[in-house]
Amino acid sequence: MGTRTAFPGMASYAPSKAGLEALTCLLIVELGPRGITVSAVLPGATATDMKPAASDAERSRVTAQSIALGRVGQPADVAAVVGFLASDAGRWITGQSIDASGGQRL
Repeated sequence: MGTRTAFPGMASYAPSKAGLEALTCLLIVELGPRGITVSAVLPGATATDMKPAASDAERSRVTAQSIALGRVGQPADVAAVVGFLASDAGRWITGQSIDASGGQRL
């Protein structure tokens, strides 16, 4: 979400995420000829140590109001997307920026 929405206090974090999205595009060209897929996973509010508000019951209810699926994500939600991309089932997906946010801020 940091590259698509302005959040207070994210002046150093958001540009680093933008850099990773740019690196993803460059790696597609570099690694594609070797059969290596590259995509970016863009998680939204996820209950981790980095996002304490998403782990707090009251604050997560407020955040959940901006998420189409009505809840903050759990690490397993994002891990499932990454696992799919890394599996044989995701072998034909490359060059994508995949929003794994439950529909946050749509």
